[in-house]
Amino acid sequence: MTVRAATPDEYVPVRSILEAALLEVDHGLVRRSAVLVAVADDRILGALALRGPEIEAVAVRPGRRGQGIGRRLVEAAARRRPHLVAGFDPAVRPFYTALGFEVRCSAGRCRGWL
Repeated sequence: MTVRAATPDEYVPVRSILEAALLEVDHGLVRRSAVLVAVADDRILGALALRGPEIEAVAVRPGRRGQGIGRRLVEAAARRRPHLVAGFDPAVRPFYTALGFEVRCSAGRCRGWL
């Protein structure tokens, strides 16, 4: 598996992966963000949208979750940005804390810093 920048012709499958993860994705998210994709055998397995230091969204195909793909995407983003921040639901807090994010939660939302 490799992690690389997405090409414009990959934006539709990226949106599809983000939406399959039930993320609230506005129409322009993919176009206004730096998008990384995890790819194996010419198939996109996961995607991460990064805007400045902010992880706007990260998602992995449902059948491929739990295989370290999301971790690899965040690690690749961290190599591109000295500091990362992310807003997320408490249900995915273990994912971010396992990656070393400092996390604070309030009013049903969490924010993490790396």
